[in-house]
Amino acid sequence: MAVELCLLLLLFCGSTISEVQPIYKPPPGTLDFGFVPAKTYDTGAYHEPGPIGILFKIVHAFLYLVQPNSFPQDLIRKLAQQKFGNTQGDYQKAIYYEIGFIVSAALGLLFILLLPLVGLFFCMCRCCDNCGGEMHQRQKKNADCQRSCFATFLFVASLIISVGVLCAYAANQHLTNQVRGAKKLVNSNFKDMKIFLNDTPAQIDYLVSQYNTTKDKALSDLNNVGPLLGSRVQEQLGKEVRPALDAALTMAGAIRETKEALENVSVSVEVLQEGTERLHANLTDVKMQLSNTLNDSACSAAQAASTCNIIRNSLNQLNINANFSGLPGVSSQLAKVNDVLKIDLSSLVQKGYAAFNDTPDLVVNQTRNILSDIKSVLESVGSNITTFTKTLPVQKILTDLMVYLTQSESYVQDYFPVVEQYDFYRWLGCLILCCMLVLILVFYYLGLLCGTCGYDKHASPTTRGCISNTGGNFLMAGVGFSFLFSWVLMIVVVLTFVTGGNVEKLVCEPFEDKTLFKVLDTPYLLNQHWKNYLSGILFKNPNINLTFEKVYSDCKENKGIYTSLHLEHLFNINEFLNISMYTEDVALKIEHIQINLSKIILLDEIGKENLLNFSSSGIEGINFAAYLTEINKSVTKVDLLSFANDLEARADQLPKGALENALKGHANNIRMIHNQQVVPLEQAMSTLNQSIRLLKRTSSELMLKVKNVIGAVNAAQLLINNNASLVIVQETKKYMDTIVGYFEQYIEWVKESIAMEVAACKPIANVIDTAVDIFLCSYITDSVNTFWFGLGGSAIFLIPAIIFAVKLSKYYRRMDTEDVYDDTENGNNGYHKEHLYGIHNPVFTSSVEQW
Repeated sequence: MAVELCLLLLLFCGSTISEVQPIYKPPPGTLDFGFVPAKTYDTGAYHEPGPIGILFKIVHAFLYLVQPNSFPQDLIRKLAQQKFGNTQGDYQKAIYYEIGFIVSAALGLLFILLLPLVGLFFCMCRCCDNCGGEMHQRQKKNADCQRSCFATFLFVASLIISVGVLCAYAANQHLTNQVRGAKKLVNSNFKDMKIFLNDTPAQIDYLVSQYNTTKDKALSDLNNVGPLLGSRVQEQLGKEVRPALDAALTMAGAIRETKEALENVSVSVEVLQEGTERLHANLTDVKMQLSNTLNDSACSAAQAASTCNIIRNSLNQLNINANFSGLPGVSSQLAKVNDVLKIDLSSLVQKGYAAFNDTPDLVVNQTRNILSDIKSVLESVGSNITTFTKTLPVQKILTDLMVYLTQSESYVQDYFPVVEQYDFYRWLGCLILCCMLVLILVFYYLGLLCGTCGYDKHASPTTRGCISNTGGNFLMAGVGFSFLFSWVLMIVVVLTFVTGGNVEKLVCEPFEDKTLFKVLDTPYLLNQHWKNYLSGILFKNPNINLTFEKVYSDCKENKGIYTSLHLEHLFNINEFLNISMYTEDVALKIEHIQINLSKIILLDEIGKENLLNFSSSGIEGINFAAYLTEINKSVTKVDLLSFANDLEARADQLPKGALENALKGHANNIRMIHNQQVVPLEQAMSTLNQSIRLLKRTSSELMLKVKNVIGAVNAAQLLINNNASLVIVQETKKYMDTIVGYFEQYIEWVKESIAMEVAACKPIANVIDTAVDIFLCSYITDSVNTFWFGLGGSAIFLIPAIIFAVKLSKYYRRMDTEDVYDDTENGNNGYHKEHLYGIHNPVFTSSVEQW
């Protein structure tokens, strides 16, 4: 049933796209499919033991000392294959591996056997007044020191036993607490499994629904075929068309500039001719007036003669320098350019631009029928996916699994009280064992307390007080119970030690480092006819490499169950995600798109003829050298402002009088001529200079330029008329790849979602971790191992406690007889001769002190 569920996780639609690889595959726009809905699992498959974890680590270290060998994979494999013992070396390897447990268990068995026998003989020996049974104490000088040492050693041993009891009790209580709290963890696992089952249909529905995202994007691109496909075609053709149209538009601007330049030349030449004639006449008048002034008798004077002669000699400079009367006119060229401008070439070029920019609309109009068919195909794909998902009995299988899970949960809930009841019996038994040790400790502590508090060093052994005597009796009672209980305690210790230690070494540790999975993945281990057991169970094909370790690791990483169980061998996603037939239909329909752009006219014959007329307008026949020669000359031979300033300076050298004033008047007149006539002429010359140079640049190889423009326009028109189909096919292919790319994205997203998100099998790994790592190892094994560790340590230290208690009791109990010494021999130590107190003291013949 679980296998069927895994299969149905892949129901949503189908995958592999067309096997035809496009020549060019542009990266399509990234689609946002959102996140697959997934709920958070509550179970945290990790156990933190708390403060008792320190004891667990100590026990683990002790077990490592007992058993430092690595996990015996070969022995476990042979044991599972029932081949253990076929060779003699198997037993040797097993003994070598278990030598630590064997030696420890043997020592425990020796303890179990010998301690009751020792206790029996010790009891019989004391009944015969031996082994310290005789109520007589031989006194020694170091008696106080011995008593103190025995009391100290017994107290230390009792403390160690107490620590062991506390460890055992803590482990016992910890296990009970964990068992009581395990119900919450079990319920959490069942809850996660229900989430796992309930969430899977919603995830599948989400994957199916996201086909609409792909379809909507594809439909959006189809509805925008003009801006997308048409713009791509336009962009490719525009690499040739736009430069040609730009060149024609530039030439149209050059025609207008040429007309303006010709008009400027015609006007400027006329202005310059009239201005130079008027300037020449005015300068002639100025020279005559200056000459008459210099002929005045005042210039004959000795002080003025030289100055007047200098001025008279400079009068020849007052004359025009440039002669514009001989420049040829440009009226014929202007008339031809005006004829060219009667046709608006710019408007014709703009019509070409407009026709070319209508390419997206042409694409829309010419692909309307084909795009309608493609949209129908996309709608049919969606309906087929929905129909396919409804035919699969997903809900029925999930319902059956949910019923099975509910029954399992009910079974666990019903039997959990039984588990708690049996755990109570176990807790009670362990508590009784701890109470045995506590009883012994009570006797020892009471014995030490009473003996220490009631001891009187001045009292003789036969006159010791009641409290001291009671302390000795408590110690002997503790010794008696130690012999009675110790072997029982050791039996429990040996059994739990062998069991818990081996579970830790053979199950928990190899589970933690995944060595256990490697053993389970051994070929032909669990079934001698199957190489891989897990694939044999799931797929009935044991040759598929599916391992327990890989499945557990993938589920631990919360990968999808399809990836974890390698369900492609049972349910190949490529077969169920196969929409190649639809993508092929879409591709074929897109490939059959025929777009005719022959209606686009970039520049008609009138525009071309207009360009040719401009090239034959005759502007290249203008005598630019003659114009530039005159333009480069100054208007007058001398700068009139400098001449006027110099004349005024000369006048200042003359004596004050009419001559000086007359010369200054002429200087002002020359300045006025410069400002009113020369400056406008210089401006007109500047305009003429710019226009002539513009015409010169325009006329340079004008015919070749026009032919190049017409040739570029013709080449672009030829590309549109004859070769546009190649560009259209290429761009249509890219457009088709973009549309199909959306489906590829959807398929890849679906595959990735199935692999990583859909039916993420983390709950399965959590169940395994809960059962093995938490319940078996952390709860049970660690607690049991800590229990025997504390109990065993206490049992072992009962031996020195018995010895010290027996020794010490002799110093606390009231004796029947005692040794007698003179005061002069030993000093007055509190012991006196018997004749002073009437105490019977038989002859002590033995020289060896008895217990």
